[in-house]
Amino acid sequence: MAGGTVEGRLAGLGLKLPEVAAPLASYVPALRTGPYVYTSGQLPLVEGKLGVTGKVGAEVTPEEAKELARICALNALAAVKSVVGDLDRVVRVVKVVGFVASAPDFTGQPGVVNGASELLGEALGDAGVHARSAVGVAVLPLDAPVEVEIQVEVAD
Repeated sequence: MAGGTVEGRLAGLGLKLPEVAAPLASYVPALRTGPYVYTSGQLPLVEGKLGVTGKVGAEVTPEEAKELARICALNALAAVKSVVGDLDRVVRVVKVVGFVASAPDFTGQPGVVNGASELLGEALGDAGVHARSAVGVAVLPLDAPVEVEIQVEVAD
């Protein structure tokens, strides 16, 4: 695969799109409306399993959490591909929302969510530049440390 494609750039980073994670409840992994695809929140699942659980700033280090956010973004790209068929149709990542299960005194949520933002930039280049929110929360599904959702614009 050519290095100029999204999946080619991911391969150059040593990454491969995973299978889309099965929903944990009543929702779909991604949904297209008009030129936009919205993903559901993506956990850092690898082969259907969480490798790390707990709160960032307590059981999970910020560095570990940043890597988990990167996995979340990769899972989000897989969800987008499941709807549009080809990630090269992504015109722009419009918005990223990252949720970080945080210890009460942890305030480094933006640094954690940088893991997702940086992966999107590496995979999509200028189209990966986006608006973003990084939010600290008490707990996430399955006691995941991080959850990421994205909104992308795609070409027909």
